[in-house]
Amino acid sequence: MRRWLVHREVPSPNWNERKLPITMVVLHYTGMETAQAALDRLCDPAAEVSAHYMIDEDGTVTGLVDEDKRAWHAGRGSWRGITDVNSASIGIELVNPGHEFGYRPFPDAQIEALLPLLADIVKRHNIPRANIVGHSDIAPARKDDPGELFPWETLARHRLCLPTPKLKIRLLFDNEGAFFLALDRFGYDITDQKAAVRAFQRRWRPHKIDGEVDGQIGALLFELLLERDLGHAR
Repeated sequence: MRRWLVHREVPSPNWNERKLPITMVVLHYTGMETAQAALDRLCDPAAEVSAHYMIDEDGTVTGLVDEDKRAWHAGRGSWRGITDVNSASIGIELVNPGHEFGYRPFPDAQIEALLPLLADIVKRHNIPRANIVGHSDIAPARKDDPGELFPWETLARHRLCLPTPKLKIRLLFDNEGAFFLALDRFGYDITDQKAAVRAFQRRWRPHKIDGEVDGQIGALLFELLLERDLGHAR
């Protein structure tokens, strides 16, 4: 880690050795009532959860686990064929009470602290924009974070994630099976199809999350796959 990007270090005992090279970043919200409660849990050996970094709402960045170690932040999930997400990723927790305790927008100070940290991680590990994902992307049946209020487009303007495609048409796949094959090809686990659609919507069309396949999300998925196949999605 770059020490100037981290305001304090509170080592968590919850880690082990990586089995894969770092190719991803997974963004989370803490989903607890206070930042201290989240920090206590991330450092509690009995909880068996952790992350590499936690960013408070005032922008304070706490280092918890060294990047070369496997933090336990993702749990069961997959992204683009990788099922040991913890081994392949760096996990960043953003302090936010989450949907259970009063979900709210992420403050500017918090995002302003995230941007340089994320940019530094991406540069050092050569992580493609397509692999900057939310927890709900890699575990759609279990997780909602960082949720529909997370400012993905702010990250996209800094080339730290893929931007939402601008659409002029709607596109219905020939059938829902074709849509889900395409969704799987893009990277989502489609075991729970409705949950996978909700996760896709939460990331790419957050104003309407209903779990239903329609022409708008069909067009979004088509454009995302096209950009990737053209080599524009790195």
